[in-house]
Amino acid sequence: LYCLEHGIQPDGQMPSDKTIGGGDDAFNTFFSETGSGKHVPRCVFVDLEPTVVDEVRTGTYRQLYHPEQLISGKEDAANNYARGHYTVGKEIVDLVLDRIRKLADNCTGLQGFLVFNAVGGGTGSGLGALLLERLSVDYGRKSKLSFTIYPSPQVSTAVVEPYNCVLSTHGLLEHTDVSFMVDNEALYDICRRNLDVERPTYTNLNRLVAQIISSLTASLRFDGALNVDVTEFQTNLVPYPRIHFVVSAFAPIISAEKAYHEQLSVAEITNSAFEPASQLCKVDPRHGKYMAVCLMYRGDVVPKDVNAAVATIKTKRTIQFVDWCPTGFKCGINYQPPTVVPGGDLAKVMRAVAMMSNTTAIAELYSRIDHKFDLMYAKRAFVHWYVGEGM
Repeated sequence: LYCLEHGIQPDGQMPSDKTIGGGDDAFNTFFSETGSGKHVPRCVFVDLEPTVVDEVRTGTYRQLYHPEQLISGKEDAANNYARGHYTVGKEIVDLVLDRIRKLADNCTGLQGFLVFNAVGGGTGSGLGALLLERLSVDYGRKSKLSFTIYPSPQVSTAVVEPYNCVLSTHGLLEHTDVSFMVDNEALYDICRRNLDVERPTYTNLNRLVAQIISSLTASLRFDGALNVDVTEFQTNLVPYPRIHFVVSAFAPIISAEKAYHEQLSVAEITNSAFEPASQLCKVDPRHGKYMAVCLMYRGDVVPKDVNAAVATIKTKRTIQFVDWCPTGFKCGINYQPPTVVPGGDLAKVMRAVAMMSNTTAIAELYSRIDHKFDLMYAKRAFVHWYVGEGM
């Protein structure tokens, strides 16, 4: 998706970019340029077992990545946090940090890290937490944003999800600055309800998440009227250092067939961003209060419309703020309209909005997981797997 937004071909060449190695353009945030004019993403892929990373090694974009950026181990963490954090993860983490150091040395001004992980399995929770801890040690003050996939209420991939999740959340609490919560069930629902995809695959889900992450990071990569920085997110969304778990939503999510019949004005998409249906996380914001809200618009949007839309929302009694944070809105505007993946599910629209909100309703998510944790731990079910790996 990023490659499409910046006009980069699968082999890393950029036909529109005439200056080789010269330009200090905004897209250089995510791509570094080699001597031959090839653009390489600044990222590292890690997994403890080879199958998933091998798909990248053999896929369409295989020439885009440096082979050193794709790291895979030989045995996986088997859905076990202890394996990811203490036994198997330990062996691979130094290699990963070494690769990260090489990429970091290549940056002119390192702003921070974006970490993508899921906390249901063993690698995402265990190695994810371990990596965040080590990054805190090596790059102390740099901000770390994590996009974390949480276990959902109904859809489950492992029995021991509650254990891994609770153990890993400790690492997220201490070592990330902002965490964006996503859960698969909410994504499945969006695919079914808004995009008419009967049986969503992981590709459908990933493309949906990619759109949202793209909107959050658009301000780093393109120009706009009210541009927002990574550290600005933190400043505006996090009232207390430990309360940094953010729910994100995106609008308009509609399929190409429906797009012709909709009027997607700024007010319209702003309202639908506050609907529980467009959230990437199964919590009901009507059960909690908002502490802070960030709205990131992109495309054909002018500040006047935004102010009007926000004013309308403030008058609605349904959207409640905590009493110690009266205003609570931060808006960003970016002139680059959303790009869509050809053959994807989303319609090409002129304007879109991504909303990040810090709401007290996130507690629902944790109480759900804690309840499941307590039920299992009361019987000490499955605990021997963790103890056996040295916890």
